[in-house]
Amino acid sequence: VQLVESGGGSVQSGGSLRLSCAASGLTTSTYCMGWFRQAPGKKREGVAMIDIDDTIDYADSVKGRFTISRDNAKTTLYLQMNNLEPEDTAMYYCAAGSPQSSDRLQTRDYSYWGQGTQVTVSS
Repeated sequence: VQLVESGGGSVQSGGSLRLSCAASGLTTSTYCMGWFRQAPGKKREGVAMIDIDDTIDYADSVKGRFTISRDNAKTTLYLQMNNLEPEDTAMYYCAAGSPQSSDRLQTRDYSYWGQGTQVTVSS
């Protein structure tokens, strides 16, 4: 299994980025797919997820600004990030898992992880 993120970069506050996650060795439609982020000195946190039944959830901090999606072939995951803020600066990771609880943004429920792509937002 391999998850490879791309699309990170440096933008100014209010800008946009679109992250992609190319999956191989698994079918993204058979896993709950999520985006997580980790800022220096902080714990990794869930940002957005899309489940097998296409249920979507977001962290409160990104609701209304970020959009998670999956392509029809179910092999690539996306995260459209608009109106970026300096607080969004972090390494962003793609992950696949099978959450069992109602909170499907817990890192412990994801088995497969990418290497991450850096997002830096300047004020």
